[in-house]
Amino acid sequence: MQVTIKVKKPGTAPGFIFVAPYTFFGVELIGQTGSLIMDQAGNPIWFRPLPNRFIQNTDFRMQLYQDKPVLTMWEGTISGTQSANPNLPYGDAEPGARHLIFDQHYRLVHTVMAQNGYTSDLHEFTITRRNTALLIGVKQVPGDLTPYGGPANGFFDNHSIQEIDLQTGELIFFWDVLAHVNPADSMVPASSAESSNGIWDCFHVNSIEEGPNDTLLVSMRHMWAIYNIDKKTGNIIWQLGGKRSSFTLGPNASFSWQHDARYRSGDRISLFDNAYSGMPGFPPQSQAHGLILKLDMEKMTAVADRTYYHDPALFVISQGNMQQLPNGNKFVGWGQDPYLSEFAEPGNTPDDPAVNLLYEVQYSNQNLSYRTFKKEWVGLPLNPPNLVVHISDEVASLFVSWNGSTETVAWKVLAGTALDCLQVIVDHAAQTGFETEITVFSEGPFFQVKALDRTGHVIGTSLVVKGEHDDDE
Repeated sequence: MQVTIKVKKPGTAPGFIFVAPYTFFGVELIGQTGSLIMDQAGNPIWFRPLPNRFIQNTDFRMQLYQDKPVLTMWEGTISGTQSANPNLPYGDAEPGARHLIFDQHYRLVHTVMAQNGYTSDLHEFTITRRNTALLIGVKQVPGDLTPYGGPANGFFDNHSIQEIDLQTGELIFFWDVLAHVNPADSMVPASSAESSNGIWDCFHVNSIEEGPNDTLLVSMRHMWAIYNIDKKTGNIIWQLGGKRSSFTLGPNASFSWQHDARYRSGDRISLFDNAYSGMPGFPPQSQAHGLILKLDMEKMTAVADRTYYHDPALFVISQGNMQQLPNGNKFVGWGQDPYLSEFAEPGNTPDDPAVNLLYEVQYSNQNLSYRTFKKEWVGLPLNPPNLVVHISDEVASLFVSWNGSTETVAWKVLAGTALDCLQVIVDHAAQTGFETEITVFSEGPFFQVKALDRTGHVIGTSLVVKGEHDDDE
């Protein structure tokens, strides 16, 4: 996927951009599905393509595992991307999905799947400080939905929160949503199951975060609510938003169809407020925006502290996130709409949405990424750099790339008439983007390149390649 840089101003945080492009069924996909790291100029740094567009990655990001940086992602098929009439509710994970962990050399080190008959859900996979994984599982549970206005022989689209020991694979925590949250509080009518193979997506859990005192912060999109859960007892300590809110919400503090609830300092909660679902009978509540709420735990009130709106206004039906960057900036992925943005900390309002916008990228066509992240990352691939050489009229054009290398800044070029007699002909050719073209006056016909880091040390060496003469010679 290629991108367009729409806004680029001073003050952005350092780091690479992590996205996982895909799109829905019936929409043209530009490029391939997979996991993509880009620099802030939009150049690819690492791309891991998937076999076909009906397999996707989501929640692609950098985390720490055993105090070392790793890449994590969900991989599977999202319902709604493979058929116009999917067998599961839109946005559900199809069976067989999994979570993957890669080290700095891009080697797969762990494959993790939800347990107890649940499918690994695409929304959340977080490595804790204890080197365990917090994830969401989804399972269709048979039930009589007539008390809620649905079919008698229906299914609850139930979710669970699971914590798995990454070393042993042991399931060490399990929280059943249906056992603790009343489906009657859902904002999605049970009658919607009639058009979804009898399955009622009443909860739609889409984020988990560990909090203080052994608690979890859990977002449920279809409840319009965020829950604070006591891990020891399984009890809900408080609920923010929805039909049974423990808090009174002040002006501009209400939210709906939200994603990505996160703890912030000073009794604050951040989230991505979709405020829209696209479902019949549910008009947009407001523009989509990043939202930070200030909680008063004594008065049990919540007020809007910061907002982050897009210019022009977006009404985002699904997905999205807002990341806190180390310098205080906010990095917003606009989910189903093909944008990502970076804002200065003070944010903006719907009346002046261009204020404090520092950076923006637009994806191709209707490509999208469930979440987007910015992180500093050092990638050290073990495979050699790639080299292709074309020769014409005693001039050789070398095309060189090294997928995943973050440390390469230049290339040294060697050439010779035989495999065992190569000599340096270019000592330092600056890298330009993902693929660098280097022109040399040599017929070789054998060539090799060496990757150089910022100190001039060789960090990678290509295979020796015999140049190909152009067809017109």
